[in-house]
Amino acid sequence: MAKIVIVGAGIGGIPMAFEMKENARADDEIVVIADTPTFHFVPSNPWVAVNWRKPEDIKVELEPVFKKKKITFIQQAVTQFLPAENQLTLANGERVTYDYLVIATGPKLAFEEIPGLGPQGHTQSVCHVDHAGESGEFWDKFVEDPGPIIIGAVQGASCFGPAYEYMFIAETDLRKRKIRDKVKMTYVTSEPYIGHLGLGGVGDTKGMLESELRNKHINWICNAKVDKIENGMMYVTEVDENGQVKKQHELPFKHSMMLPAFKGVDALQGVDKLVNPRGFVLVDEYQRNPTFKNVYSVGVCIAIPPLEQTPVPTGTPKTGYMIESMVTATAHNIREQLDGKEPSHKGSWNALCLADFGDSGVAFLAIPQIPPRNVQWASSGRWVHIAKIGYEKYFMRKVRKGISEPFYESLTLKMFGIMRLKGK
Repeated sequence: MAKIVIVGAGIGGIPMAFEMKENARADDEIVVIADTPTFHFVPSNPWVAVNWRKPEDIKVELEPVFKKKKITFIQQAVTQFLPAENQLTLANGERVTYDYLVIATGPKLAFEEIPGLGPQGHTQSVCHVDHAGESGEFWDKFVEDPGPIIIGAVQGASCFGPAYEYMFIAETDLRKRKIRDKVKMTYVTSEPYIGHLGLGGVGDTKGMLESELRNKHINWICNAKVDKIENGMMYVTEVDENGQVKKQHELPFKHSMMLPAFKGVDALQGVDKLVNPRGFVLVDEYQRNPTFKNVYSVGVCIAIPPLEQTPVPTGTPKTGYMIESMVTATAHNIREQLDGKEPSHKGSWNALCLADFGDSGVAFLAIPQIPPRNVQWASSGRWVHIAKIGYEKYFMRKVRKGISEPFYESLTLKMFGIMRLKGK
């Protein structure tokens, strides 16, 4: 009998628990440790931030789900990782011993790296359901007395999709309220160009997203470093392709949502040979830590180097499809170790993204996610908005029912079918 502990219960941790349960031996124990009693569907946060959803709409209570699946659930924060001792320390002082560990904590949101950034400063956030709920309350007041909006992603950010989504969803909501004409909108990003997405672009995401911005009368500033944010004013340095100062901007705003950079959670910081200097977990091609051979990691908390050097630092995103493939590989690799074999499964690390714009959207497919690619494709239309709603319903049902079926793999096969029919 082996004890397999999974830390985290988000987009990576929940599927990891379900797939590990299916792949483990009958007498193995699966334990999930998380600091929250609920799962929440992060991709729906931009809808919550304009009150198209309520926080409770995208939450699932974990205890009943895990009980049904015969998975042990411990609701506690992990305060210390001790991989040399095969142990974890919890906030209540208890220690948990494991045979295998899967780290799926997600990131820490590094708001503190820029003065005035984040919910404790002067900007809103869609990174967590609680932040999105607060943003929804702010939005109710904002639309009563609207003004300039700044949306985007700061230096070091690696997840750009939600910024584009929130910007266009907010724009759609303003149009529905017939107050769009009262709101100047500006997109401020560390990306070297619109549609870079931390991926060097996918297909014509540059042209498609620039066109969307023009059609929606949204200005943009790329290669932007946010220096500080004060109440109602954002100070931004725009640089050229060589990283030299091009222009200093003082941008007034009445509402702003800026995505922060990520780093590892506090409990991971400084754990020798487990994490890099920013606290992201070091893994090999099998999702396993090179030093601690019984420790694996999946999701946003793993260390991936930036795709390329950009004038303003940007990171590489870890998308849902990519995370899903990490999970499947990890579950099979742990089973192989349980059977006395060496791990052999590798994540495909592909990207399939549905970016909702409120009444339309952009979808892109990158195989693999990091170029050079075998396939890259992008498309837009109202169908993306509908597909995103379907994705939300499917994933929420998957969590409630404890289903381990990979979502992105089946959807990608359907996308390939569409592409073949269109002769692409």
